[in-house]
Amino acid sequence: MAKRDYYDVLQVHRNASKDEIKKAYRKKALEYHPDKNPGDQEAEERFKEAAEAYEVLSDDNKRARYDKYGHAGLTGAAGGGFSGGGMTIEDIFANFGDIFGDVFGPFGGFGGRSSGRRVNKGSNIRVKVKLNLQEIANGVTKKIKVSKYIACNACNGTGAKNASAYSTCSTCRGSGQVTRVTSTFLGQMQTTTTCPTCYGEGKTITEKCPNCSGEGIEKSEEVISITIPAGVGEGMQLTVSGKGNAARRGGVNGDLFVVIHEEDHADLIRDGNDLLYNLYLSIPEAALGAAVEIPTIDGKVKIRIESGTQPGKILRLRNKGLPDVNGYGRGDLLVSINVWIPKELSREEKILLEKLSQSQNFKPKPDAMEKNFFDRMKSYFK
Repeated sequence: MAKRDYYDVLQVHRNASKDEIKKAYRKKALEYHPDKNPGDQEAEERFKEAAEAYEVLSDDNKRARYDKYGHAGLTGAAGGGFSGGGMTIEDIFANFGDIFGDVFGPFGGFGGRSSGRRVNKGSNIRVKVKLNLQEIANGVTKKIKVSKYIACNACNGTGAKNASAYSTCSTCRGSGQVTRVTSTFLGQMQTTTTCPTCYGEGKTITEKCPNCSGEGIEKSEEVISITIPAGVGEGMQLTVSGKGNAARRGGVNGDLFVVIHEEDHADLIRDGNDLLYNLYLSIPEAALGAAVEIPTIDGKVKIRIESGTQPGKILRLRNKGLPDVNGYGRGDLLVSINVWIPKELSREEKILLEKLSQSQNFKPKPDAMEKNFFDRMKSYFK
């Protein structure tokens, strides 16, 4: 089933501000919250869909890629995570708990689903991947080595020396939350927030892991396999969810951003989904016609040049270009005809050309019906 447009999901205009997007998401979250719609699978899917749309449109980088490339600009290879599908209810509450606290009040959701725990988020990593035209045309899987923070192997990311190296948080007395009562002109107001000492865990570390000094992360390297779809272009950024730096003490991993760098081809020039090739003919080939070989993405092919072919003529080989990244067909290969004029001539060549120059057939006679340069360009863009 095709993904719906994220702006349609939240029912906002494409130029909506961040505040408008947040407000729209809060409205959808309230409408489709699982605790308000128990057992309603469709409501749960709408709830996830709204969270996925908000996760993208509330992030400036992801929103810019989505506006330019659509859902393909957010495609990742890791599976799961956000912006590529696979978002779970637990993911939503872990990452957007602050928004749900605002929407549903101090209860953390209608059914008290949220524990109030503050979730650490690992930082994102950005890498550049070089692709040649063949890889862009067919899609490719790349394996890259990334230097990053991972969960500490000694403590499994907890930051504690062992399972008993904890004590009950003295600030919240193990609840993970602190409640404050303030007096207003409307009466007393009670607010519940995450404990600032234990960050909602209800306990604090008494003995830190000696390997990571209590941080729960360590520096390492990981080989990551990235599936890149066909048709990507220079500067396009793909997201591999959860493959960024690990977060401190068991939080949510950051994302890996893969920026595409397109290598130049020896013969072909890319123009969107079309490919351009400059073909140089000799004077005899242009005048007499010829069968010539030209390069394509799939290898060399022979094309027939008609006799009397003029410089500037453009031949179109349909569907010999690059595939559209969103799956909307394939571009063409455009062959621009050039006639090569030698810069130096031998004595015999000069004599031969001087004789030909006297022939009436070799004197310029532009056909009134011949398209000029601008007409050719117009037909090229049709």
